[in-house]
Amino acid sequence: MALLLLLLPALAGVAGCRDEPREPVRIRIATGSPTAVYHAFGQSLAAILNRELPGVRASVVVTAASAQNVRLVGAGQAELGFTQADVLPPRSSEHPAVLAVARVYDDLLHLVTTAGGPVRTLADLRGRRVSVGADGSGTEVTAMRLLQVAHLDGGQVRQEHLGLDDSVAALRAGRIDAFFFSGGLPVRGVAELAGSTAVRMVDLGEWTEPLRRGYGQVYVTRDIPRSVYGTDPVSTVANPNYLIVRADLPEALVREVTRLLMERRAELAAAHPAAGRMSPRSAIVTTPLPLHPGAADWYVSSKP
Repeated sequence: MALLLLLLPALAGVAGCRDEPREPVRIRIATGSPTAVYHAFGQSLAAILNRELPGVRASVVVTAASAQNVRLVGAGQAELGFTQADVLPPRSSEHPAVLAVARVYDDLLHLVTTAGGPVRTLADLRGRRVSVGADGSGTEVTAMRLLQVAHLDGGQVRQEHLGLDDSVAALRAGRIDAFFFSGGLPVRGVAELAGSTAVRMVDLGEWTEPLRRGYGQVYVTRDIPRSVYGTDPVSTVANPNYLIVRADLPEALVREVTRLLMERRAELAAAHPAAGRMSPRSAIVTTPLPLHPGAADWYVSSKP
């Protein structure tokens, strides 16, 4: 019965054509850069869905990340996607086509520069060339808000809008002085850079409270310890990440996605350690988005 329910959406439009093969249920997962956490997480989730849900064909879409992912899911151009909480509108009614499956982990804002360079604090970015993240990314949203509360907006920083891979290449080549990137620990692209180039992580911990006052309570302070990248430990600004879903997906399908997301945490964590930080207790906290009814049903039924 469950598999039949999963296949119902795919059968729409082919009723009466009993001799034709059934079309698979397509699940496009909007992620981010190929060297960032969303992509690794999404690839592992797609493999699990393809293996364990007959009649489902899941695939990963490379995007500019959070803001673009919300748009794609809301427009029906993706079924699932990852986003930072601070990208979402403060009132869920502004995006009625998007609901939540789970809070998955926290994104930490990295400000990366060369170890011997002049950038030691956020204020040192004034007048310098800095990548603030790709257009449509969560990094861009958080970085621009940070520059505003630090009074570094209005042209005081020479902004470049580059994704993670291009930011890493530009810093290596000396075309920029620093870059921002928001991701779960460890970010593979940053780790690869730190393995070949002496880099510095800039401490941003003091800016959590100004961001909370200006933009809401989603921001928290988290640490980047020396063990992650081999750099001096710092504190920085973080905010939750959610797995979001099209609101019109069938409850039975979303319930199965939620079940596999929670029950296959060890496999997902093998793809990226950030996935291992999920738990059913934390997953249900998805303010300002409500949970999809299928996800909510699984969390209620799975309580011990």
